[in-house]
Amino acid sequence: MKNEKENKKELHVFSLASFLNDLGSDMIYPIWPLFVTVFLGADVVVLGLIDGIGDALVSISSAFSGFLSDKFRRRKIFVWTGYISSGVARLGYAFSPIWTYLIPFKALDRAGKIRGAPRDAMIAELSSKENRGANFGFLRAMDNFGAIVGITLSILLLKYLGFRNLILLASIPSFFSAFIIYHFIKEKKFEVQKRAFSINLFDKNFRLFVFVNGLFALGAFSYSFFLLYAKDIGFSIYTVPIFYLIFTVSSTIFSYPFGKMADRIGRKKVLMISYLSFALVCGSLILTRSFMGVMLIFCIYGLYKSAIDVSQKTLASEICPLDYRATSLGSFQFITGLIAFPASFIAGLLWKLLGMNYPLYFSLFLSLISLLLINFVKEQKIC
Repeated sequence: MKNEKENKKELHVFSLASFLNDLGSDMIYPIWPLFVTVFLGADVVVLGLIDGIGDALVSISSAFSGFLSDKFRRRKIFVWTGYISSGVARLGYAFSPIWTYLIPFKALDRAGKIRGAPRDAMIAELSSKENRGANFGFLRAMDNFGAIVGITLSILLLKYLGFRNLILLASIPSFFSAFIIYHFIKEKKFEVQKRAFSINLFDKNFRLFVFVNGLFALGAFSYSFFLLYAKDIGFSIYTVPIFYLIFTVSSTIFSYPFGKMADRIGRKKVLMISYLSFALVCGSLILTRSFMGVMLIFCIYGLYKSAIDVSQKTLASEICPLDYRATSLGSFQFITGLIAFPASFIAGLLWKLLGMNYPLYFSLFLSLISLLLINFVKEQKIC
């Protein structure tokens, strides 16, 4: 009983830290594509390049930290240092005079995702198979609640503070997140692994899972393009962040229910819902031009995001080797994130060379293929 109470307390600490960090990051996210393309004068290919580099570094840092976390049996240090990295990077954004300066700070910001695999491993380890999906859903809901507050502040303050001062303000919450993790999370003791790490530890089922999600990730380009799409069909730079707010509210509402649903009906079925939702977003955005229509699309986009976040991590944590759980989660995030680099870059090229609908056609096709292939992944409990 005491252990269960302690686990619940630590889940709440992780969730509070995530809330604060996402509050800061989502003050920036809705204005990021506008900051890069309108304020600093870059084009969509540059935006895709910067976002793609960031996504690739998320994957590299996740794999690196996941492996080291398992090797040295330490989790916490990767979490709080990751939050500090993100805070420092946002300070760099605020003082960047031209878009080229954004690249190293984007790298530092996304390298802060070294916290991802160790934190997810800690969440998985303090959970049982009966509540693991719900716990990941609760964490994601707190992420999104912080995002709602951050986006709301962004919408309210942009006119008064401007881009630079708003981004400067957004750097502060990450430092509080680092403080909370450092002082209130206890490092757990682990047994030393009885077997050396090898790629052969991952069976065919896990490899297929990674392949299918990697294929889907190739079409899951950055959210920046959805916001630019809204701008290019006629909405103002002050209206565009509202769509991002709608997306985040939707994601928040559905995160915990999808986590519970994943516990009840299975992780794979919820993952399939996410693929189908993304396909629906891409197909609908090709045809829709009205304000209400775009609002509905961003609602579905939020549904997709909440479903994929809870189902991917939960399923990955259960079909992997227990003694290399952080490494497995990191490897999974490494591959899918690395593929996200060409995804955003390809989207930028297709947009520039063929038109803004072609990234949507490309993503729609890959989403449907992934939906078919995921049926061959088994939800067996290896760990």
